[in-house]
This record gives sequence, structure tokens and C-alpha cells, in this order.
Amino acid sequence: MLHQNSVASDALAIVMSSSIILSVLRLFEETAKRGLFDQKLNRKLVHVSVGLVFMLCWPLFSSGQRGALLAATIIGINIIRMLLVGAGIWKDEATVKSMSRFGDRRELLEGPLYYALTITFACAYYWRTSPVAIAAICNLCAGDGFADIIGRQFGQHKIPYNPNKSVAGSIAMGLAGFIASLGFMSYFSSFGYIQGSWEMVAGFLKVSLASALVESLPLSSQIDDNLTVPLTCTLVGSLVF
Repeated sequence: MLHQNSVASDALAIVMSSSIILSVLRLFEETAKRGLFDQKLNRKLVHVSVGLVFMLCWPLFSSGQRGALLAATIIGINIIRMLLVGAGIWKDEATVKSMSRFGDRRELLEGPLYYALTITFACAYYWRTSPVAIAAICNLCAGDGFADIIGRQFGQHKIPYNPNKSVAGSIAMGLAGFIASLGFMSYFSSFGYIQGSWEMVAGFLKVSLASALVESLPLSSQIDDNLTVPLTCTLVGSLVF
């Protein structure tokens, strides 16, 4: 997309995509340092934006496995970074503040790590020709992110079987994940990577409903949503697409 030579094109794609992702991360590190948002809200804004912005960059890369693997290394490098920061080997308070709930570096070894691993795997294995990748990333980023944001603001009515979750949060999760999935279906269809259809729309709806249901279960108090949601999306997506 960037150059007639596919190797040069992929090199440019790595530089551009890395710069864009780094800019997003730096933006929210600054908002965390300056206290512009509540720490939990700042963390969820990172959660929503990074994966979706990264997926917007996928058309910059060449088709085939090489493009997928090169794109995946961008988030893969951040996995190494989180491991180093979470283990205390590399001091980076801005990253800890922007990605953790309570400011504890060890939190990066749980939810944020699962998040990065999911996006890296979806990119490297499914790539942009599979609706499973779209469903997994959109429900993890937009769905799970907005479930928390909306749930904190309008979550007075709790789910009967799980008082830690709200009706508003679960509805927001299903809607946000589904709408984001439709947006990326149209986006990738415009490049010819997938062929959008009403059957695919129905598949995205089923995946979003399933992920919202799993996120609402009491199980989510014991196992991180960043693990259960993508696993649900991958399993259900494999069945419906």
C-alpha cells in the first residue's frame, strides 16, 4: 500500500504503525501523569483505543503471513516491555499509571498482558481476512472497555446473578463490541480482505452477545475479562463464521 516493493512497503508500515501506537500510548501516559482523567477511566481509554487503532493500521502491511507477523511484532514488543516493567526490571511509572487499576506495576502481568497477547495472536494467526480477529479485538477493546466506562456511570441496577456487574454495563458491552465489529467489517471489506454479508453481521451479533454474557458471569471475578472475553470470541467465532 505504501510502496511498490513489498519489503520496503512493510518497512514503512512498521515505522508508521509503531509511531501511531506509541503516540496513542504517550498521549494517555501524559493524561495519567497530569491527572486529567480518573485513573480507572484513563486505563479503560487505553484499553479501548490501542487495539482498535492498531487494527486500523493493518491495511498498511502486505498480504500473507509475512505482513501478519511483522504487524504482530509491534504489539509483541510491548509485551516484552510490560513484562520488564511488571517485574520491576524497567522503571516506567507513566506506563504503570496508564495501564493499572491501582498503580501497582504487578498488575501489568495480568490484564494488560492478556490484552496484548490476544491482539498479537489475533493479528499473527487470523490476520485481516478473518472475522474472528475482528470479533475478538472489537469485543475485547470496545466491548469490555465501554462495559466498564458505562457501568461505572449508569450501573445502579445490578445483574441478579452477579452484584459486581450492572445491566447497563452488559448492554454497553454487547452494543459497543457489535458496532465496532460492523465498522471493521466495512473497513476491511473496502480493501477486499473480507466479503461483508448479513450472515457475517449475524455472526458478529452472536459473538458480542456471548462475550457480554460471559463477562457478566460471577466467573469474571476470578478470571480476568481480558482472558475470558477473547477466548469466548474465538470459540464462538470459530463456530459461527
